[in-house]
Amino acid sequence: MATLRDLGLSEYEARAYRSLLKTGPTTAKELSRASDVPMGRIYDVLNGLETYNLVRSQTASRPKKYVAVESDAALDRLLADKKRELDEKAEQYEEIVGELSDQLETAGPVEEPFWTAAVGPEETLDLLLERLSIADSRIVVVGSSPARQVDIVEATERIVDELVAALERGVDVSLLVRPDLFESLPEAVNREYYDRLDHYDSYQARASPSIDTTFELIDGTELCIEVPHPMNSEETFGVIDLKDPEFTADIATAFEQQWERATPIGPP
Repeated sequence: MATLRDLGLSEYEARAYRSLLKTGPTTAKELSRASDVPMGRIYDVLNGLETYNLVRSQTASRPKKYVAVESDAALDRLLADKKRELDEKAEQYEEIVGELSDQLETAGPVEEPFWTAAVGPEETLDLLLERLSIADSRIVVVGSSPARQVDIVEATERIVDELVAALERGVDVSLLVRPDLFESLPEAVNREYYDRLDHYDSYQARASPSIDTTFELIDGTELCIEVPHPMNSEETFGVIDLKDPEFTADIATAFEQQWERATPIGPP
């Protein structure tokens, strides 16, 4: 059950405000009795409520009297205060992340092979999105056919979100796919790639009939290879994320050769 404490009031402040709504204008002493807030605390509690702009006081009267602000206005003020606090917290966290980004140095170039893997549709997509998010210079996406066990429209939206973010930070994005891939994709997926990516000068898309696998090459040093299901080649079993300068250099060279022979893709 929701209480005023959920919006930041203390137990005493909540009790005092509720009592003021019932009593109408009253003195601190009378409010202490009505709310069961100790007399030794009542003035601090009323000062707190005044800080929240939940009570008004009649200073001309002797003794001083207090009245509650109408409940709708009071709740709006408490909500506004909480939203302001959240905005301030968000700004603080953004500043912290900015400082930590400068402090936490990225490891140098990979000198020896290292790999990790993810199995399952969600885990595979999460790993791919994570690796796309760290690209600094270029993302190469090579695709043959979409995995059937994922929601292709939702997955495409999330992947394109990362590609747009990469393009916005100055990363070149190259897409190389089979010409018949678009025939197997929903129209919404085709439009997602074209409408959101095609207007970027650093984005290019081409098609080649020689494409029969799916992978992503990131900054020329990291490779995400899609592994088909052993019992159904049209389903994705998992993805291997590989950092091996010698191997990825070979892949990059083979890609450039395919890219040169590929046909530019126009609007769907």
